[in-house]
Amino acid sequence: MTTVTIDRLGQRGDGIAPGPIYAPMTLPGERVTGTLDGTHLMDVRIDTPSPGRVSPPCSHFRSCGGCQLQHASDDLVADWKHDVVANYLRNVRIETDIRPTLTSPSQSRRRASFAARRTKKGAMAGFHARKSDTIMQVPNCILITPTLRTALPICEDLAVVGASRKAALSITVTDSTTGLDFAVTGGKPLDGQLRIALASLCEQHRIARLTWEDELIGMREPPAQPMGTARVVPPPGAFLQATEHGQQTLTDLVRGIVGPAKSVVDLFAGCGTFALPLAEMAEVHAVEGDTDMMTALDAGWRQAAGLKRVTTEARDLFRRPLLSDELARFDAVVIDPPRAGAAAQMAELARAQVPVIAHVSCNPQSFARDAETLCNAGYVLDWVQPVDQFRWSTHVELVGAFRLAHIAA
Repeated sequence: MTTVTIDRLGQRGDGIAPGPIYAPMTLPGERVTGTLDGTHLMDVRIDTPSPGRVSPPCSHFRSCGGCQLQHASDDLVADWKHDVVANYLRNVRIETDIRPTLTSPSQSRRRASFAARRTKKGAMAGFHARKSDTIMQVPNCILITPTLRTALPICEDLAVVGASRKAALSITVTDSTTGLDFAVTGGKPLDGQLRIALASLCEQHRIARLTWEDELIGMREPPAQPMGTARVVPPPGAFLQATEHGQQTLTDLVRGIVGPAKSVVDLFAGCGTFALPLAEMAEVHAVEGDTDMMTALDAGWRQAAGLKRVTTEARDLFRRPLLSDELARFDAVVIDPPRAGAAAQMAELARAQVPVIAHVSCNPQSFARDAETLCNAGYVLDWVQPVDQFRWSTHVELVGAFRLAHIAA
């Protein structure tokens, strides 16, 4: 047996002791004992628990892989996510005000990817077990909205009619204002009989929209999402902020950074999470690589009342970033890139010297790299706000407020 003291949490939520030695479901400061297998401690026993250790609030936590940190108190998780952001910024020698983490409440995730498999007796649906392909049923999940929990038996019905015995379905379900929106992949090829069966399930369960391998099966009502005063119907499976709380929090932060700007460019705009609320006060040019999302954003703008002009551009910002002369005509920039960040686009932003930049990120590491580019070009990072939409996970989101050094805060 090996006894170690945990120094810190790793990026996947495991405790790390000197060595390094990785110990699952442990917390900093804990003295633990287990069987050492290479660099991993197995069959861990907690000898001295952390003051931040709590009883996991969900009955599925020990087996389900959907959450990593329910054994840690809310304050411990919030402080850890704050420190993750601080450490990455410290690595690039940026000092700034890092605000306390804002966390979405339980039962607020409005979007989830379930796995569903046929069984000898019918079907089962849920999340994958921790570090496994085994599907765990999660009828009492406290992460997702109550409405989203009602999708689980529907996922099982979809598996009965449309899954092979060899593979599980992947079913992305989104809670919309008009009902549940299902996007299914990994199922049987569509034929006449399967189409009829799936259409029948749409009516039986009053599904707002069902797509099968990107093909529309049925839409009883367009699955709309509020974005400011506008309503948008995203393409099937399109990106959406994980919680309403998170979306509103991010939107309020971005609005505060943009301030009185009259013209704004929104880069990696998605379906309009920021572009449409900002259009209540400013003209917005929204740029996104996905044509379908741009079409959805444009439709949402045209159907809304009282918004200023919004223009859209479908453009791959990794291969064709907006150039500095294209950016220079705007008063403010909003940028919300994927996890990899936006190195090429940041280089152009640094040259353009737009007065204000609101940078939304889902990866503190790439954010720190991009922040270094901007700060080296004369920007000041006034503050960073960590936002925890993915409660009890290791995922960290944040918003950073940048301004040119000569502009008063």
